[in-house]
Amino acid sequence: MSIWLLPENIADMLPSEARKLEELRRTLLDRFRLYGYELVMPPLLEYLDSLLANAGEDLNLRTFKLVDQLSGRTMGLRADITPQVSRIDAHLLNRAGVTRLCYAGSVLQTRPRGLHATREPFQIGAEIYGHAGLEADLEIQQLLLDTLALSGLERVRLDLSHAGVLQALLAGQAQAASLAYPLFAALAAKDMPVLTELTANLPEPLRAALRSLPMLYGDVSVLDTARATLPPLPAISQALDELAFLAKQVQGAEVMIDLADLRGYEYHSGVMFSAYVDGVPNAIAQGGRYDKVGEVYGRARAATGFSLDLREVVRISPIEARSSAILAPWNHDQALRQKVAALRDAGEIVIQALPGHDHAVDEFACDRVLVEQAGGWTVQPYPKAG
Repeated sequence: MSIWLLPENIADMLPSEARKLEELRRTLLDRFRLYGYELVMPPLLEYLDSLLANAGEDLNLRTFKLVDQLSGRTMGLRADITPQVSRIDAHLLNRAGVTRLCYAGSVLQTRPRGLHATREPFQIGAEIYGHAGLEADLEIQQLLLDTLALSGLERVRLDLSHAGVLQALLAGQAQAASLAYPLFAALAAKDMPVLTELTANLPEPLRAALRSLPMLYGDVSVLDTARATLPPLPAISQALDELAFLAKQVQGAEVMIDLADLRGYEYHSGVMFSAYVDGVPNAIAQGGRYDKVGEVYGRARAATGFSLDLREVVRISPIEARSSAILAPWNHDQALRQKVAALRDAGEIVIQALPGHDHAVDEFACDRVLVEQAGGWTVQPYPKAG
């Protein structure tokens, strides 16, 4: 086996891809800042009991574990940054009012989320804490749509769901509650044979309601079908009302309702959403409300947010990352050195061609050249071939 071979679903990022990711990272974090989101940088690894506090089985399975040689305790390499940000809000900042936080960094996962997905996503996201109203949900959804627009992604579809529907159906149903994890896994996958098997021994009204959820998918009119199909429970009515409100407010995306889209159900507590773009079968971003996550850190806080894998966005974004640059000769002329320094201070990319490599600029589009003229150095258009 070659010593250069990397593990499965792990890959280097070459200059063009890395530059595109870095440019998008800066652009998106700048947009987050304009909304008032503060950047935090959690550590790459933590003690496992903190890292996986209140986490579901899925996150536990995706987390690499190792033993700390200093303390002897088990640590984990983060597979998701969101719980870390919740810890920072609840345990370190401990603010009383609304807190907006954002982050960007690599995570490592034991298994990929898709056939060709990386096990080292670059996760970027935003979270808002301290406001339980739908205004926070709407803000975070709009910020997500801004993020996708700035990434050059068009024809975005936003699928809305709500954890409260399934919670209301399972409330007081001990037998059904014991099947909660396999139930929402079957619902998220829209696996009707498994769902039929799991619900076979449940009471008829509950069985019918659970089996109807995968069919409750479509435009906003599906909410009317849901009201007529599902039990008239107050919690279900409230969940459907919240979805109807948000669906009317969303701008810049097609809105669909999918009451079976319950990925991360055990983590979420209210409105959930997934963003899709043409040509990509899986969700490009996901988010939702998770009001109880901070409880294990000593303070439950209303919270909602979203995250996405920036490496996946880079792969499908049509934005051109090749940078305009100025080609300059290499010599020891003091005036040339001063001119190059002044251009770089002004934000220009200036590439000095080393001796014998006058045209080896590879990754940059040198559309201008620095030439000596009348005793000084001036920037001129790069001469066209021929």
